[in-house]
Amino acid sequence: MLFDLPDHATLYAALLARDDRFDGQAFVCVSSTGIFCRLTCPARKPKPENCTFFATIGDCIEAGFRPCKRCHPLQAAALADPTIAALLHALDERPDLRWSEGHIEQLGYDLSTVRRSFKRQFGMTFLEMARQRRLREGFETLATGGKIITAQHDASFESSSAFRAAFARLLGCSPADLRADRLLRATWIPTSLGDMIAVSSRSHLHLLEFVDRKGLPAELARLQAASKEGIGIGALPPAEQAAEELADYFAGRSSRFLTPLAMAGSAFTRQVWAALREIPVGETRSYSDIARQIGRPAATRAVARANGANQIALMIPCHRVIGADGSLTGYGGGLWRKQRLIEIERHLKTSQKETIK
Repeated sequence: MLFDLPDHATLYAALLARDDRFDGQAFVCVSSTGIFCRLTCPARKPKPENCTFFATIGDCIEAGFRPCKRCHPLQAAALADPTIAALLHALDERPDLRWSEGHIEQLGYDLSTVRRSFKRQFGMTFLEMARQRRLREGFETLATGGKIITAQHDASFESSSAFRAAFARLLGCSPADLRADRLLRATWIPTSLGDMIAVSSRSHLHLLEFVDRKGLPAELARLQAASKEGIGIGALPPAEQAAEELADYFAGRSSRFLTPLAMAGSAFTRQVWAALREIPVGETRSYSDIARQIGRPAATRAVARANGANQIALMIPCHRVIGADGSLTGYGGGLWRKQRLIEIERHLKTSQKETIK
């Protein structure tokens, strides 16, 4: 079953404080207006006796409530901000543009507001995101056998040193280090929640992470060190299978991941990861739940460390682990993304039930 909601008093206090720890985990239905909202909604707060809290959007709709037009609970929290939505659309239209603060101002937005909004939702500024998007173009050029100078131009970098430095900051290595003739190879997978890097051999997927994860360079460095010849570039069958399964997942067609995984870790860590993969889609567990499941009820902190050591996102679903009080907890891909993944999977669970009927 889904994680039990905290009591009414706790959730009402979170509503008053616009506490984003519960965003996507609980929704408030207001009987005096007939609408339901996120707990972070900026609208005037209702009286406690007019509030009922549900764990899912589906529960709110089934109870007869309409979605709020201010906090847009049917959208991801990040995209509910019209400034963020407009700038992301502009970025999609011109991914090759060398975006600057001047471009943002020309569109009529306040620089400090944009900076704060993007940092809060994505852990990076809009300009950093635009730079990352340009790097994707360069990466894909290299993956198809293009020369470094061609990749630099495709990524719209005027300076080769700037291109190498940006590449190294993102992936922890220079473009020249990623050659096509390696046993382990990296490929770039775009998704609706941000680009991902996949590293695979011919038989197994070794890494799948969102590109903006702060720990990605260190994870790639560990794989580089573990492989005698380092990591190459290009798509191998497990990464191609992962890309297809991720496309179905984000399109709401399937929650099944059958890509063969290389799970390198201690026996305890692998046991935790196996337990994570047993959490049904659309449901969540706490660290203590996992500890009890594997027969180590006192090992909650060790479970948390194993959870954080996971480097195959989504397919080993560490995003399905939340706090004991029902709040969202730390996630390397960002809390906004964790919240959206939980929403996607609750929708998938509902769709699967309707299909069975």
